[in-house]
Amino acid sequence: MLFPTILVGADVNGRPNYCTVGACGVVNLEPMLYVSLKETHYTTTGIKASGFFSVNLPSPDLAEKTDFCGVVSGKTTDKSELFIPFYDEAGRAPMIQECPINMLCKVTQTILLSGFAMFLGEIVAVYADEKGLTDGQIDPVKINPMVMMYPSYFELGKVVGTVFKDGNDYKKSLGI
Repeated sequence: MLFPTILVGADVNGRPNYCTVGACGVVNLEPMLYVSLKETHYTTTGIKASGFFSVNLPSPDLAEKTDFCGVVSGKTTDKSELFIPFYDEAGRAPMIQECPINMLCKVTQTILLSGFAMFLGEIVAVYADEKGLTDGQIDPVKINPMVMMYPSYFELGKVVGTVFKDGNDYKKSLGI
């Protein structure tokens, strides 16, 4: 399967901690998403304690550090100085300055599934590097997020179509 590559952030015992996750996605049309982490992950502890987490989209230049966050645990390795953290005004979850897109989420529900905690999170703030914007909107080509498909990470590349436009154009060509 192809998954987005994200770094989930949470404060654990007063320090920023990050975990690499591919299980993340849109929940509905509200500003809400989910992340799914093993219940034993150190980051899971921080999310449960604070009720907040961050979703940080790394660019390909962060591939090595991103993978590192997925192979070492904050229980044994301090990852607090791996990135430059920043917080919203309330200081609720660490976000990563080096990532072009950051979202702060408030946990609205936790679902336990086969040793994983799926956190449904209301997106309460979005931060974007201005270099990743076109006309004030997030530009996926400019932010160049990574995706993962075992055993590799990949870059996006180029635009190949337009959502809800190409399909409607095709539909019209069929006379539907």
